[in-house]
Amino acid sequence: MRLQVCIVTPDCIFQNEEADELILPTNTGRIGVLRGHAPLITVLDIGLITLRRSSTWTALALIGGFALVDSNTITILVNEAISTSSIKPKEAEQELEQATRCLNEAASKKEKVEITFSFKRARARYQLTQWKQN
Repeated sequence: MRLQVCIVTPDCIFQNEEADELILPTNTGRIGVLRGHAPLITVLDIGLITLRRSSTWTALALIGGFALVDSNTITILVNEAISTSSIKPKEAEQELEQATRCLNEAASKKEKVEITFSFKRARARYQLTQWKQN
């Protein structure tokens, strides 16, 4: 038996398929999930989720949310999920450069907090393009 992985966004069920292993981006680091994992609820950070099916790994960018692991079923509720096919590498690189510049130019702590979300989202999209090229 494999893991059943369901990724849900506010608009739709983004993905609902089986996997042998997945690695989630949490607020405290990355966590791996295999069959038989203990029940868990965790907050997800903005970043890449990697899934293994047989010997093939794939990646998606998740934009914050929560994950519930229970009985070999992983339910992931996120604000946004992004696949490699929806990103143009050059645009992602430019978006990351702009977000980095804005973060570096932020004068106050409040500005940095507000800009951090855009930076993390741009970084995740860029990382996904790098994953796609490998």
